[in-house]
Amino acid sequence: MAKCEICGKGVSFGIKVSHSHRRSNRTFKPNVMKVKAVVNGTPCRVYACSRCLRSGLVQRAGHAG
Repeated sequence: MAKCEICGKGVSFGIKVSHSHRRSNRTFKPNVMKVKAVVNGTPCRVYACSRCLRSGLVQRAGHAG
């Protein structure tokens, strides 16, 4: 579910490094929110990341801005 439907940003993987430098795998999840947006002229609920919301790529339904 952690995938933006607008830009396609999803989970990425990295390595967690402790203070003693022991390394283990970890995941970076995008800040995805379920928002009501206008898609093809009709309002529907989509999963959009915070960057798409902030940069105006998503036209929110029911909002003046």
